[in-house]
Amino acid sequence: MNKMPLSSDGNIPEHEPPQPEGHPLHRGEPGGPQPRFHRVMLKLSGEALSGKGGYGIDPDQAAFLARRIRAVYDLGVQIGVVIGAGNLWRGKVGVDRGMDQSTADHMGMIATVMNALALRDALERIGVATRVQTAIEMNKVAEPYIRLRAIRHLEKDRVVIIAGGTGNPYFTTDTAAALRAMEIDSELLIKATKVDGVYDSDPAKNPNARRYETITFREAIEKQLGVMDTTAFTLCMDNNLPILVVDFWAEGALEAAVMGQPVGTLVTR
Repeated sequence: MNKMPLSSDGNIPEHEPPQPEGHPLHRGEPGGPQPRFHRVMLKLSGEALSGKGGYGIDPDQAAFLARRIRAVYDLGVQIGVVIGAGNLWRGKVGVDRGMDQSTADHMGMIATVMNALALRDALERIGVATRVQTAIEMNKVAEPYIRLRAIRHLEKDRVVIIAGGTGNPYFTTDTAAALRAMEIDSELLIKATKVDGVYDSDPAKNPNARRYETITFREAIEKQLGVMDTTAFTLCMDNNLPILVVDFWAEGALEAAVMGQPVGTLVTR
C-alpha cells in the first residue's frame, strides 16, 4: 500500500482545494498597486448569510460573501473573519423570555460555527484555502482556536474564520472580532454593514443624516452610535486598532478599504 508523502516537518500535508482557472498562484500583482493593509479582520453579521426574512443560511448569499472576500484575498491581503449568528439565534430573545444568559449565549456561539462552516464551504468552492477555528472545541468539524496556528494559516495564504465568539457568555461577536484582531496582529478591523459608514442619525429615517468620514472612539462611545458595542470600541481604543465601517454590498468598497482609499467611516484613537 502506498503511503502518503510526509512534509518536511513529518506531518501529512494538508489538503488544498483545486485552483479554478484564472486563480493567481501568487496573490497580488508584482509591481502593481500594493494594499495599505496586509492583514485585516473582517466582522460579518449573521444576517449577511440569511435568505428572505433575515433567517437561515442561504447558499447564494454565502457564495456572494465568498466572492467579495476573494476579491480582497486576490490583492494579497491576509484575512481573518469573525461572523455573528443573528440569522440563526439571538440570545436576547431567549433571555427576554426567562432563559439563562449563559445558556442563551452558548447557543449563539454554537450557531456561529454553523455560519462559519457555510462560509468556508463557499470559499473553498471558488479556490480559496480556508480554515475554521472555534473557541468552543468541536474537533470533528473545526480546529480549536489557537492564536499561533491561526497566524500560521494566514502566512500560508489561508483565510481563517474564527467562530465561537470569545468562548465566554456575556460577550458579543463584535467584542470577539476586536479581541481576535488584536491577537492575530491585524492592522485593521473592517466592520461590514449595509450602509456606507457611520451617521449621526439613522439615514433611513432622516434624509439629512450626516456621515462621518472619521470619528474617534470616544466620540463613537459618547454618542452611542451603535455600530459596535462599547467593549469592542474600548478594546480597539486601548490597543490603537482602527475600525473601518464600510458597505460590504457596495461594489469595490472592500478593495478600496484595504488599499487605503477614502471609503466608509474610519474610527480611530
